Amino acid sequence: MIWLQLSANTGPAECCLGVAKAVNRVLAEARAMNVTVGVIEQVDGPVPGTLRSILLQLDGANGQELLLARRWCGSLLWVNQSPYRLQCRRKNWFLHGAAWAPPEAPADGGEIRYEATRASGPGGQHVNKTDSAVRATHVASGLTVKVQSQRSQHANKKLAAQLLASKLAGLMTQAHETSRSARHWQHHNAERGNAVRSFEGTGFIER
Repeated sequence: MIWLQLSANTGPAECCLGVAKAVNRVLAEARAMNVTVGVIEQVDGPVPGTLRSILLQLDGANGQELLLARRWCGSLLWVNQSPYRLQCRRKNWFLHGAAWAPPEAPADGGEIRYEATRASGPGGQHVNKTDSAVRATHVASGLTVKVQSQRSQHANKKLAAQLLASKLAGLMTQAHETSRSARHWQHHNAERGNAVRSFEGTGFIER
């Protein structure tokens, strides 16, 4: 199991549209590699149908999920005329991908309060529309996550605990800020031609 995050960073709506298009491309590649994809968490972009960021869970056999994730790690370039600002001369839009193994929820991570809820949001076919969604709150910090990708409350509860552990680790260590700064630097460095993959046009075709 691997977690893959695709993000527009601080980019404009065009970058957020690029993330949505990248997700569709990931799903197509996953089908070809027999990798199952679930949505753990997503942040919508400023325009309907766009995504500021999305966290995906990849499951496969023989390391296929790792191979897929590696294809999307680093800075990603999408070359396309802006569909939102017709007078905009800029055509290069940058996204970022990162992958890591999900952490185990620590036994001493503090009390977590779980609440069953219904899946919701604009995730379309990516959202499991059942009553099995789980909202988990880390009582000490107040940090809350909602997980709705799995079909059982038990699976979503476990995933929510892992997601909380990941977020708490980021909040409690300086390494989080260092990592975020590194991602920010890598994003801007990609604008000088270091994108690991490049796509073009409304069809998001790889160059």
